[in-house]
Amino acid sequence: MAGGFVGSDGGKRAAQYEGRITKYFVLTVIVASMGGSLFGYDLGVSGGVTSMDDFLRDFFPKVLKRKQEHLNETDYCKYDNQLLTLFTSSLYFAALVSTFGASHLTRVKGRRASILFAATSFFLGAVVNAGAVNILMLIIGRILLGIGIGFGNQSVPLYLSEMAPAKHRGAVNQLFQFTTCFFIVVANIINYFTANIHPWGWRLSVGLAALPASLMFLGGLMVPETPNSLVEQGRLEEARTVLMKIRGTDNIEAEFADLKEASEAARAVKHPFRNLLQRKNRPQLIIGALGIPAFQQLTGNNSILFYAPVIFQSLGFGSGTALYSSIITSGMLAIAPFVSMVLVDRVGRRAMFIEAGIQMIIAMATVAGVLATKFGHGQMLPKADGIVLVIMTCLFCLAYGWSWGPLGWLVPSEIFPLETRSAGQSMVVCVNMLFTAAIAQCFLAALCHLKYGIFILFVCLIIIMTLFIIFLLPETKRVPIEEMHFLWESHPVWRKVVLTEQERLERGEKD
Repeated sequence: MAGGFVGSDGGKRAAQYEGRITKYFVLTVIVASMGGSLFGYDLGVSGGVTSMDDFLRDFFPKVLKRKQEHLNETDYCKYDNQLLTLFTSSLYFAALVSTFGASHLTRVKGRRASILFAATSFFLGAVVNAGAVNILMLIIGRILLGIGIGFGNQSVPLYLSEMAPAKHRGAVNQLFQFTTCFFIVVANIINYFTANIHPWGWRLSVGLAALPASLMFLGGLMVPETPNSLVEQGRLEEARTVLMKIRGTDNIEAEFADLKEASEAARAVKHPFRNLLQRKNRPQLIIGALGIPAFQQLTGNNSILFYAPVIFQSLGFGSGTALYSSIITSGMLAIAPFVSMVLVDRVGRRAMFIEAGIQMIIAMATVAGVLATKFGHGQMLPKADGIVLVIMTCLFCLAYGWSWGPLGWLVPSEIFPLETRSAGQSMVVCVNMLFTAAIAQCFLAALCHLKYGIFILFVCLIIIMTLFIIFLLPETKRVPIEEMHFLWESHPVWRKVVLTEQERLERGEKD
């Protein structure tokens, strides 16, 4: 789908688009969605590895000693070690920086080239980490993994949104979240078994990251470039051929005309990052590039995913039980995208954000309440309370899995016009990774010092982000990307930003 512009003809042809869901289209988006496997596998494997005694013995003996001293009791500070958290967060700092290079490659060489580069870098990172003999090698491996995630998260959501027809764009984009969540489960299951392989089980866990990287690389070789990118590169006949194949019809002239029009406007933009700051792009900047990617991490969900085994062990769960509990919670995340696929293009993005916000607030507040009654007793949590924690964590993960998880990538990828789309997606990934890295680096220290208060903090943040959605995000379901600018022009808040005073007066509007 092409990008829209205020005052252009783009979008007026949307009703003339034809096409159907073809086998070629389905195969293409399924293969491309494997990009989520990189992010998912790392999210799942990191927390499990950092809770393994063999890994801690090799690289973080002080943490292991503290863990063994408090093995069978509640102790929020077992894993409070900044070097240990740097092992996790260094990946996301690398992803943050690399996304700007990803923007250039994605725009100049296409989405497919960025996907292939992501897979290659992630594969190399897996190999380095599996063979690491010191912390420096660990960090270098994590940086290579981070570069892969930076490029993958920049290109795959764009690829899926551009290939999908408007009425199915939400469901198609959910495939990215599904593969992310599925590989979180895969990683947790692998951790569960490798934890019993001494002393090199952790190496197997991190080394198997090469598998999703290989699948993504092979998939990148199989899939075509998006018609949008081909038009942007001047390869018009190739773009026309791909568009006919994925739409299953020869009558693609209306959509193809919009693609060419959007591309011509995009080529006229020499500085896409600077263009993001223009008045007409202010809603996309605030909602898509800043607000949603930041809030996606401030829900606290990825903190739970990073450190699920660590959290459960800190609360008195045994090592095996902690890993098993993390498999259950990540399994909820793998189920949730199916709910989102069914509902996102029916009930809409706003309704799913708001319902999930309420569910997440209730679940997290319950977790905080349970912990508040048990904090400071220096003993294992009673079994009943442990069950409540796991259930509430599952409900939280379910809500996140059908809202902020997938929609945090879907909404930004569909609201940027073509001339700022690569730059905008880079900002999305950059902000997302900045907050991911910051929370990964700070969470264990915050858990140590704030205790159950960290979960109360997340409750407050979820309230704020739910209000953000209520007041600032218009409904985007089934709206062609070419027509997104009409949403801002009619929104009670954004129309005062994107329209000049003269334009509002001409339309008979008053402030």
